Amino acid sequence: MMDSSPHKVYHVHGFDSRQYLEHYFSDKPDMAFGDDVLKFPIDNLRHVFAVGHINGDILIDLSVGSFIHHLYSACEFFKNIIVLKANNRCIMELKRWVDDRTGAFYWGHTSSLLQEKEENSDQFQVQEAKVRSAIQHVVKYDLEKENMTDPLVLPPADCVIITGLLDYISKDQDDYIRHLRKFSRLLKPGGHLILMGGLDKTYFTVGKDKFHSFTYNEDFVRKALVGEGFIIDYCKVKERTAVSDLIDYKAVIFIAAHKEK
Repeated sequence: MMDSSPHKVYHVHGFDSRQYLEHYFSDKPDMAFGDDVLKFPIDNLRHVFAVGHINGDILIDLSVGSFIHHLYSACEFFKNIIVLKANNRCIMELKRWVDDRTGAFYWGHTSSLLQEKEENSDQFQVQEAKVRSAIQHVVKYDLEKENMTDPLVLPPADCVIITGLLDYISKDQDDYIRHLRKFSRLLKPGGHLILMGGLDKTYFTVGKDKFHSFTYNEDFVRKALVGEGFIIDYCKVKERTAVSDLIDYKAVIFIAAHKEK
């Protein structure tokens, strides 16, 4: 169960979306999470998409905050990306970047991660433009509704990406599985799920506020996926290298799976 400490809850209380990006995704010298939350997702997403099985018309992204670097590879394999966000501040932050407006968060420091294999100095600008073009809709969701985007009805997705969200909205194991089941309904039969999160994590910090995180291990998340009818195609776990008390995960996990038809 969620602990009794006065931690806030992501989808209930919201947070400063720009400060979240500055803490965990920026190019500041004291940003400790580059290997774990920038390089690790980009490398693994590039790998699973390159295999060629995960592609189609529609990808739905369910991720915490307003980061976009995990969509660099996805836009090469999906025509349309629909992004779902829990609160207006995250929506505004993301739209500022999508519309290329003054004051949008800077992602140029991730260009070196894209260019490791491409070796093309223009690759980052091209990739940014592709992501912006692919993001067709940014939609607010409400977890309390049966159709969480009501009154909008989303088309079935070929792939759903969930990055960190299940960690922060789930209070216990049953809650995690209930949310996983709800999100998996967004998929077409046989659709693919890409799931990323932090293992053995109890909190994360934004500004002066601490937020709840559901604590789980690799065995739990594997069993949860199999229990919901998924076949796991790829799994990678990376032990934490970051030194910071902003967040207390022990490792990061990346899983690609597909739903049995």
